[in-house]
Amino acid sequence: MITVANRIFVASEYAEQFEEAFRQRAGLVDGMPGFLSNQVLRPVNPGDPYIILTLWSSRKDFEAWIRSDAFIQGHARSGTLPKEAYTAPNKLEIHEVVQDSSRPDLIAEAHGKPFQMH
Repeated sequence: MITVANRIFVASEYAEQFEEAFRQRAGLVDGMPGFLSNQVLRPVNPGDPYIILTLWSSRKDFEAWIRSDAFIQGHARSGTLPKEAYTAPNKLEIHEVVQDSSRPDLIAEAHGKPFQMH
């Protein structure tokens, strides 16, 4: 299992629009093999980023998603906010789940190579 965290720095005056965009998301990822969940985490401290967290059964499943036509369609609306809505570049982080207290029988994701989007 892996987690994918996209840290997105949003100007406070655009926070509601940003959250609404996720409420209205296309939802194409939901039907992808290996997709487990999507969470939009709102920061409580000023200047901290939103975190868009997805959980996947495997890295292979996530990589199939980012190569899919559904990924392109699902992200087609991601540029709806103006560039001043973002205060810094986003940062994508991928983590291999080694242990999960809610899944004691989880087999840890194999240690993989560094991830590069392209």
